[in-house]
Amino acid sequence: MKCGSNLEKVILSGQPAVTAELGPPMSADPHEVIKKAQILKGFCDAANITDCQTAVVRISSIAAAVLALREGLEPVMQMTCRDRNRIAMQADLLGAAALGLKNCLCLAGDHQKFSAAGRLKGHPGAKNVYDVDTCQLVGILKKMRDEGLQEGGDKLEVAPKYFIGASWTPMGDPLDFRPMNLMKKVNSGADFIQTQGIYDIELFRSQMEKIRNMGLHERTAILGGIIVPKSAMMLKYMDSSVAGVSVPKALIDRMAKAKAAAGEDKKKAKELQEQEGLKITVELIHQVLETPGVKGVHIQAIEWETAIEGIVKAAGLYPRPTFPVE
Repeated sequence: MKCGSNLEKVILSGQPAVTAELGPPMSADPHEVIKKAQILKGFCDAANITDCQTAVVRISSIAAAVLALREGLEPVMQMTCRDRNRIAMQADLLGAAALGLKNCLCLAGDHQKFSAAGRLKGHPGAKNVYDVDTCQLVGILKKMRDEGLQEGGDKLEVAPKYFIGASWTPMGDPLDFRPMNLMKKVNSGADFIQTQGIYDIELFRSQMEKIRNMGLHERTAILGGIIVPKSAMMLKYMDSSVAGVSVPKALIDRMAKAKAAAGEDKKKAKELQEQEGLKITVELIHQVLETPGVKGVHIQAIEWETAIEGIVKAAGLYPRPTFPVE
């Protein structure tokens, strides 16, 4: 066992793992994190604490992860290459381990130009860092954990113990490069992988066949990403504008049909689309988990944490596994 986190134990048990997502607020008030942690607790094995997603300043992933941990929700701290050099990264990793965090997801991070979206001014002029890339960050974590050494070679008196994760976009262009991209992260030391949102099951299964032929599914735990759809407009946007996401027309049509059934009643249209989105989510979970080589699902109910309980129960993934306290 690499670190003894709950997520690691679930994966090693052979039962399908369930992770969720908790987005910290643009505020110094901890109560939103605490509230979301209480909602998610018991319905996932761990929850990603996003690290300034879309390059918008929020409570730091480490601080929010500690708040979640205090509420009994196991966190997956995120760390992006966008904002830190290797010195700051390693300092934060040591500090997070000292505070009791055991899971870390390594990411490149959304480009700062995305921070100025909608009504937000963001920080599009901020200077990104990218001192190291994602594979190198995974390698730094592995070296600290397994060898007790900093990236530069200096010895650590006490090594941090992390279950190391990375992301993967199986349907990103070019498709033929995606398996090689995953192999690089696995070779660097990724213990688990969370994928970009999956809607096109046939394309995902085609990519997973390549992964199985490479034997990568035996070297890391792949958790299929499921982004809970709220509307036909959301699915159209994701299909056209989100890199690596392909949404079959049949799913968009289903959501559009649900909206049309409400006529001119906007409130009813919202409710019907959300209900259909929940049905689609459960179907996708089953289809992803039936795909050979998949060890679990990463459910992203963006700013809709209350939906997780119903989804997990409807998918037959409740109650979640529990283990004796060591």
